[in-house]
Amino acid sequence: MKWSYSIARISGIDIKVHATFALILAYGAFRWGFPKGFEGESSLPGAVFGMGLMILLFTCVVLHELGHSLVAQKFGLTVREIVLLPIGGVARLEKNPEKPLHELLIAAAGPLVNVAIAVLLFFAGGLAVNFGALEGRSLLQTTDGPPSLVTLWGWLFTANVALALFNLIPAFPMDGGRILRAGLALKMGFSRATRIATGVGQAIAFAFGLFGVLSGNILLVVVAFFVFMGAGQERAEEQARTVLTTLRVGDAYNKHALTLNPGDHVSKVVDYILTSYQPDFAVMQGNGFLGVVTRDDILKTLATEVTDLYVAGIMRRDVLTVQASQGLDDVRRLMGEKGERIVAVNSGEEFLGLVSAEDIGEALVVASFVQLRDKRRADAAAEEA
Repeated sequence: MKWSYSIARISGIDIKVHATFALILAYGAFRWGFPKGFEGESSLPGAVFGMGLMILLFTCVVLHELGHSLVAQKFGLTVREIVLLPIGGVARLEKNPEKPLHELLIAAAGPLVNVAIAVLLFFAGGLAVNFGALEGRSLLQTTDGPPSLVTLWGWLFTANVALALFNLIPAFPMDGGRILRAGLALKMGFSRATRIATGVGQAIAFAFGLFGVLSGNILLVVVAFFVFMGAGQERAEEQARTVLTTLRVGDAYNKHALTLNPGDHVSKVVDYILTSYQPDFAVMQGNGFLGVVTRDDILKTLATEVTDLYVAGIMRRDVLTVQASQGLDDVRRLMGEKGERIVAVNSGEEFLGLVSAEDIGEALVVASFVQLRDKRRADAAAEEA
């Protein structure tokens, strides 16, 4: 993720902080450094306390994400990184777990970490009261106090309880939504489980949003909106996966695509783009594949004052290569992981053509309509029978 900076590495997982995390530190510094606003007195120790508290709170978020990540690693999944954002943390797995039980355990691990932290803090607070280090009554008013050990305890305890409860709400993209889907998938197909779980999530989000509007709670409305959209995206992703797993990369490449020679001029490619509407071109030397020239490459070249160049001077040589027999959904995920928009398709060592993200999108649309047509025909035949 752009604007993210690595601060640690645990179990082979990069822990990164996004630049916008500075907003959280600024909030902590202002909240306790200027308790009465800018018109009141400032407190440097208070500002330091506030920033330290925010760092500790997000350390709990890191531990939450590590809970997910370490369990995922136990099941052979690769975790690329954990990124801290102002809205929380994100653990980026190279792919989602395929077995429902694995998804259930991975999703449950995060909230369980927060439950464990809250329990430890609860007993630590009780011991502190028993030994006279803290007053029991003061623990009941912990989050509104000045910089102190009691305030620190209260914020950490409340935050971990809130993280556990909020993430267990059965709505995507929270952990509870994944737990619900995994539990359903143990009894039914993954696709059907996703439809039910995302439907429940969107219903909960709608209820939250309605309550937020009626109560004037704008933050709740914003949270409900993102939960609703997240559930919709999860449903769309599962639908795409279901359709694309029935296709191979060899089904999606353009078998009649125009190709270029390394000695062709850019002006020739411009003519091809205008007359064929083909955006990407393979550069060939005989039957050998050399690289790719895209529409963006041509536009960047035309924006310069350089005279008509050869294709060999602007083509990309480092093109990701896949086999025609690979599943289209697997290649789609691979392209996302590598940040590639286009791949070269081979059959063994023989180059066949190119497949772009747009080609996969078109294949998804066409295949979806074909499946819908076939389903309607099957339903009609069943009714006639």
